[in-house]
Amino acid sequence: MDCIKFLYIDPGTGGMLFTILFGLFGVVVFAFRTVLMKLKFRASGGKASKINDQKIPIAIYTDHKRYWNVFEPLLDEFEKRHQKVVYLTGSGDDPVFGKNYEFISGQFIGEGNKGFSKLNLLNASVVVSSTPSLDVFQWKRSKNVDYYIHIPHAPNDITLYRMFGIDHYDAIILSGEYQEKEIRQLEELRGYPPKDIVLCGIPFMDEMKKRLEASDDLPSHERTVLLAPSWGESSILSKYGEPFIDALISTGYKIIVRPHPQSFSAEKDLMDKLMVKYNDTSKVIWNRDTDNFEVLRQSDILISDFSGVMFDFSLVFDKPVIYTRAYFDVSPYDASWIEDELWMYKILPSIGLELNENNMGDIKQLIDKCIDDPSFSNGRDKARSETWVHMGEGAKRSVDFIMEKYNEVISRNTKEEIQDTTPSKRKMKKVSLKGL
Repeated sequence: MDCIKFLYIDPGTGGMLFTILFGLFGVVVFAFRTVLMKLKFRASGGKASKINDQKIPIAIYTDHKRYWNVFEPLLDEFEKRHQKVVYLTGSGDDPVFGKNYEFISGQFIGEGNKGFSKLNLLNASVVVSSTPSLDVFQWKRSKNVDYYIHIPHAPNDITLYRMFGIDHYDAIILSGEYQEKEIRQLEELRGYPPKDIVLCGIPFMDEMKKRLEASDDLPSHERTVLLAPSWGESSILSKYGEPFIDALISTGYKIIVRPHPQSFSAEKDLMDKLMVKYNDTSKVIWNRDTDNFEVLRQSDILISDFSGVMFDFSLVFDKPVIYTRAYFDVSPYDASWIEDELWMYKILPSIGLELNENNMGDIKQLIDKCIDDPSFSNGRDKARSETWVHMGEGAKRSVDFIMEKYNEVISRNTKEEIQDTTPSKRKMKKVSLKGL
């Protein structure tokens, strides 16, 4: 029995060991492929062009289909320009497979480590992604990728990623000057060279705005409250849970709860408990739609914490929010490195009211005041001016930048190929080999 106890490994440790072993396996595979590519290079007489013929021009990677709204405007723009792009996704049922693109090809590369193992060996000129932590955990920079571009999936502080989440990208597409300031501060503090940064706007919000303008007016309906928190220990459902849902039900309003998708895996026990207890749809409606457009359009007010959906709701749909600020621990995030207050916390009082333990019991009055107070409209205008530059031009400007970087990569690689194949270079290589 003691022997069995000695051999027991708890699930957390086991998962960590599996990740380490998988990472080591990936290193071995990558090393083997590197040697193989070098042998091919020498067999071809040192002509890198034969290897580069297999290179993907532009690859876009998403770890989950829920970020389709971030990339669809870019893919549509690439399609208009007849530019070939490979869309790599971690979801087998990603919406890309239902599109009739001619120049865009979708590839399911698997979830988690399976997907990362392929990304780590990717051969592409430019990779665009909204997934953080490149070269931090399992996802490593491939030696066969020339340039990595990050595009955020929320129009707020770029420092709200887990620590070091964007450090190893070559460029970042942003929507507000305050975001650039945050990145430059992090680079200076960590001693990193400056990244390429461009302010292009927010393509997915541009499309959402167009979609809203094309929609019919909503019919008269009962006052509808949408609770759409983030996930983790600092989120509303983790901190306030059942008492807060009870308080919302007591308002008599229509209550819709839309948890963050990550909650159903990272906080499964909590979600199961809440959904079992609040299973009466006349009191609480649980929303898990992949597309959040309709639930946002039909709601009169949004309650959230530090989720970026607050800005989708207030800036696109022009409606007020109620937010929480207490208990948010920034220590795991890049924000912990910067002394300045988060832009999100500076702007939130302009677009809504704060929810805390002291006024949670008065949630009905808070909701009514927030909806009826006209001053929040001016606050939303202020927020748009600071975090949504080049409104309506996000996709075009983003693709312009990606193509600019792609052309720079092609030009640089072509020059290097020419230099490597000149007679003087070949002669130098032979001399150096003899010297060995």
